[in-house]
This record gives sequence, C-alpha cells and structure tokens, in this order.
Amino acid sequence: MRRRLVQFTVAAAVLAVGLFGLPLAVAIGQDAEANELRHLERVAEATALAVATDVFEGQVPSGLPDQADDVELALYDHHGALILGSGPPKPGPHVQRAMTAQVSAGEAGDALVVAVPVTHDRDVIGVVRAATPALAVARTVWLAWLAMAALAATAVGAVYIVARRQARTIARPLEDLSRAAHRLGDGDFSARAAPAAIPEIDSVGDSLNSTARRLGDLVQRERSFSADASHQLRTPLAGLRLELEAALDSRRADVTPALLSAIAAVDRLEQTIEKLLALARDDRRDVEPIDVHSVLDEIEHDWLRRPATAQRPLRITIDPQAPPCVASGTAVRQVLAVLLDNAAAHGGGAVTVTARDAGEVLAIDVSDQGSGVTVPESDLFVRRADTARGHGIGLALARSLAEAEGGRLWLTSAHPATFTLLLPGADSTAGRERALSIAADQADWSNKR
Repeated sequence: MRRRLVQFTVAAAVLAVGLFGLPLAVAIGQDAEANELRHLERVAEATALAVATDVFEGQVPSGLPDQADDVELALYDHHGALILGSGPPKPGPHVQRAMTAQVSAGEAGDALVVAVPVTHDRDVIGVVRAATPALAVARTVWLAWLAMAALAATAVGAVYIVARRQARTIARPLEDLSRAAHRLGDGDFSARAAPAAIPEIDSVGDSLNSTARRLGDLVQRERSFSADASHQLRTPLAGLRLELEAALDSRRADVTPALLSAIAAVDRLEQTIEKLLALARDDRRDVEPIDVHSVLDEIEHDWLRRPATAQRPLRITIDPQAPPCVASGTAVRQVLAVLLDNAAAHGGGAVTVTARDAGEVLAIDVSDQGSGVTVPESDLFVRRADTARGHGIGLALARSLAEAEGGRLWLTSAHPATFTLLLPGADSTAGRERALSIAADQADWSNKR
C-alpha cells in the first residue's frame, strides 16, 4: 500500500509538472526567438539610420557599426547587390521583401534574419540585413529548459519525500488494524486498534474494537457459564450419585422409585443448565413478579434432599409485609442456592432464611450458626480470589446475578455468617434506589466493623 501511494502521488506530480512545464518550455523557446528577432530589428534599424546619407549620395559607407560577435550585418543597394558587410551575395527572401518597404524577420537556414529597408523621402534606397546563428538562441533556451528540469526534479523529489511520509502516516494505522484483526482472529479479544486521527480509519477501528469487545464478552459469558454450571451442578450430581448408589446397595428388588427419583433429578439438572445458559446469554423470559413462598419451598425441598444436611434444620420465615418484587425467578433461585451451598459446606448448625420488608425492597437473609466468615470481604465476592478457599465462583456468581436483576448481595454479618439479598420492589425505580441506599448503609456498617 505504501508503494502504491508513493507511486500514485509521484505519478500525479510528474503529470502536473509535465502539463505545466511542457507548454511553458515551448513558450520560453518562442519568447527567446521573438526577443532575438526584436534585438536584430533594433540593430538593423540603427544601422539603416547610420548609413542612409552615404547610400543616398551614392557613396560606400566607411563601415558598419560594431556589434556582438554573433550578429552579422550586411548592406545591400536598391538593386539587391551586396555593398558592405557579411551576408550572402544574392539577396534572400527577407532582403527582397524589405525592398518593398517592409520589415522582414524570420528564419533563414540555420540563422535568424531581420531585413530593414533604408529609405529617403519614402523611397527605398537600400536594405540592411542583420542575422545571428539560431544555435545562439538555442543555447539560451536550453539553459532555461535545464533550469526548469532541475526545478521539476526538485519538485518531484520533494513530492516523493512528502508522499513517503504521508503513505507511512496512512498505512501505519491500517497495518495496526491488520495486526489487531489477526490477533482477534487468533482469539486475542483484548486486541484494540489505536486512534489514528483519520476519521475513516478511526471509524473502522471503532467497529473492530466494538466487535472485539462483543466477542470477548460473548466468550467470557460462555466461560463463565461453564464455570457456573459446573459449580451449580456439583451438589445435585453428588446427591444423584448417592441416591443411585444407595439403590444399588439396597436389597430391594424394585428400584423403580430410585430410578424415578433419578429421572426427576436429571430433569431438574437439565432445567438448571437451561436457566444458567439463559442467564449467561441475558435471554431471560421469566422476569416477572416472583412468588417468594414458592421459591423458598423449592429451596427447602432441595435442602431436605441433601444427605449431608439431614441433621441440620432449615428454618424459613416470611414476613407477611414483605413487598412483591419483579425479578428473574431463575436468578433468585440460583443466588439462594449458592448461599445455602456455602452454609452447608462452610457453616454449621441450623440455617435460617428470612424474607422481610426493607422499605420498598425485599430483603432475604441467609444465616447459619457456624464459626462465621474469615475471608476478607474484599475477596469474598471476587471470582477465584487468591485467598478464597472454596469461595472462588459461587459468591461471585451470586452477586453478579443479583446485580443483573437490579439488586444487591452483601455480607451483613461475619459472626454469625449472614448474607442479605436485596431485590427491588414492584416499583422498580423506587425499589432500585432503596436497594442502593440500603446496600450503601450496609457497606458503611461493614467498613466500621
């Protein structure tokens, strides 16, 4: 591209110089010839005046005025005979035309000739012929053309230098775009095109950057989905495995109930995968007023099916004044499932779930009677934090799901461990503002502690 830009620019410059220089060169040649003829005419007229008296009296002038070496003067009588000076013995066309009382100028062979009549009382009594070699004029023209050629070469050279710089200025952003596109094609979604200060190239760069961001977000969502799905399916799969192993170890001949239970568990797993995928792709179709009682009943049913929590009671309390909220039921269930998984894996004793009114905001508290949370809150909700021990994905997923619904998830108490999920009420604007206010208050309270 750089080579083509330089070639095109230099070709345009050569064409422009040619279109301007060639007519100018022709004009210079014609002007030089015209100037030389005018000079010869002035010399011939001056000579005619100087010899007019002698010619009229029939005397031969003592000599002709001295001129430059390249100018030849000749004097002819009215019959065309050479009287004095350097010239052809026989009068040429210019001398014959001058005998008719006309000044004649032009080329004669390899010389420029001007013939001027010598007159007395309007009678032609002789002719003065002035001539100079055409080569003398040609030398002047060639020098002018050489100077023009040098200027043209300088101009084309300057255009070449400027064209190279401009080609580099234009091509470099395009080369950066090409490299960014190759990196993007190789899977590096962090590739970005730098601004080029050229609107057209910047427009292409912005489009490429936007595509890179969208692809990066898409891949990140798919990766998050894989991690989130594996995290959320680990506990149900473990329960399903235990049920099947228990059925195999049982002496009962009929394993139909166990198989039916396993099929139901598989159906729930399939629904969980589909809902997680919909959340990852932001393709949620269940954003509507949720039934808190129904959601908590499902949570309780899943809790009771866990063999590891058989000896740990789950206590659910629902405030009759709890406001309705509009959110994705799938997201709320997944958040509560993460909180209960953490309570089962890291907590102890009874687990309490409380749904209450927080002033146009639905607050759901999940707490247990264990030793509390020892992980710094700054790392608790970070995906795969360095200090996380088992908290690398679940809580980060839960918080991102809560925020996607316009809510918040906070650690309201470390001892005992209590997490609070805030969901905006049916009046989404007021509910979200209230949720943000409560979340800010909780953050201030946590920082003071």
